[in-house]
Amino acid sequence: MIGATALQASPAAAQSTWFKARSTQSSAAAVGGSTSVPYGWIDFCHRRPKECKVPALPAANVKLTARNLRILKRINQKANSAIEPVSNFDHWGTMADHWDYPVDGKGDCKIYALYKRKLLQEAGFPRQALLMTVVRDLNNEGHTILTVKTDKGDLVLDNMVDEIRPWNATGYYFLKRQSQQNPNVWQSVNQRGGTPKT
Repeated sequence: MIGATALQASPAAAQSTWFKARSTQSSAAAVGGSTSVPYGWIDFCHRRPKECKVPALPAANVKLTARNLRILKRINQKANSAIEPVSNFDHWGTMADHWDYPVDGKGDCKIYALYKRKLLQEAGFPRQALLMTVVRDLNNEGHTILTVKTDKGDLVLDNMVDEIRPWNATGYYFLKRQSQQNPNVWQSVNQRGGTPKT
């Protein structure tokens, strides 16, 4: 199990070097109260009930060892290269928000994020640290990413870039995300994720 206390395979120096090299230190985004659950998640749960009928669990963060950072990078890049980007309408023939796994190797941002969440859970990362997150991107368009809660702050896995970034170095406006304790409860964020770093 790769969780809050089990991720200690590598020296702390390796992870601190990664953050020292960045101009933006990651932090944990503050969340507010409960908010509306995205229709896409509700529909996903209706079609895949086993994914959502899960017990509430205590919040847990990933220890950001060098080993776990490598796993995050590998899975982010694997998903980004494995899925062919296609719009929701072109893919499903509907404007209704459709969340699913890449069953045919295609999808939009929600499909990427769900796939990364699945792969990371299979790699042993705790479900409570892998949060589907809804943002407005740099073009002020709706976008879905995966937030990974770590002991060094919140990191973002994004289909738009292969680099794993601190949430506060994306420039995105964070709207809401899953609760750490219960994936069927969503919490408001409503804050800008800093300035995008290039």
